[in-house]
Amino acid sequence: MSKTEYEHLISNLEYLKLKEMPVHLSDTIDFVTNNGLSFVQGLIKLTDYEVTFKEANMVKAMVRVAGFPHFRELKDFDFSFQENINKEQIMEFTSHRFIHEYQNIVFMGSSGVGKTHLATSIGISAAKKSISTYFIKCNDLISQLKKAKLENRLDARIKHFTKYKCLIIDELGYLPIEPEDSKLFFQLIDKRYEKRSTIITTNINFSSWDKVFRDPTIANAILDRILHHSHVVNITGKSYRLKNYYEDTGGAE
Repeated sequence: MSKTEYEHLISNLEYLKLKEMPVHLSDTIDFVTNNGLSFVQGLIKLTDYEVTFKEANMVKAMVRVAGFPHFRELKDFDFSFQENINKEQIMEFTSHRFIHEYQNIVFMGSSGVGKTHLATSIGISAAKKSISTYFIKCNDLISQLKKAKLENRLDARIKHFTKYKCLIIDELGYLPIEPEDSKLFFQLIDKRYEKRSTIITTNINFSSWDKVFRDPTIANAILDRILHHSHVVNITGKSYRLKNYYEDTGGAE
């Protein structure tokens, strides 16, 4: 290949917005020549660079738009600190079978035990596999639904949250929910029921959800749909936020 032909090819690749192929063109030409590969084999090798690059960018975009509060994966979770958690069960969630089978996950436990970390990590693993995922605090979700109702676009907002294959609702029960708002929450859960997967973190036992939603009938209807196809992970360990204290005191309460 002459210098003019090489520069022409580079120009064409850049015009087509193929960012990685121009970078690896020279090395690929040498590799093909030195190993006696065919034109097709060389083209496959060169385009593989572009495909890998675009897939990585797509993963980054999926993770970015999911709204995660932090980028903590399961490899960052200290299972030795929370010994009551079944690590194999948590790792199984990253196979995303629960999403494909429209099942839910409920992480229950007091503040600081790692509920949000686990929910976020599972969500990140899903986003990395191009599974549409979104993270939102329960209070923010309720606020958005209330605002949408006032603006006569509730159906559109519920449809928006229903489109995600995995929706993570964090901190359910930390703030009280008014009876009318409970009905909005029910509508969303009902729309997702047996069609999408929802991960919920909560510090409230199921027996007290009627107090959270201020309406026993609505609370039971929500529970019925969430728990019908659900994995419940009850975390009874110590707070990660007090981890340094436990380490310094040798585990003293």
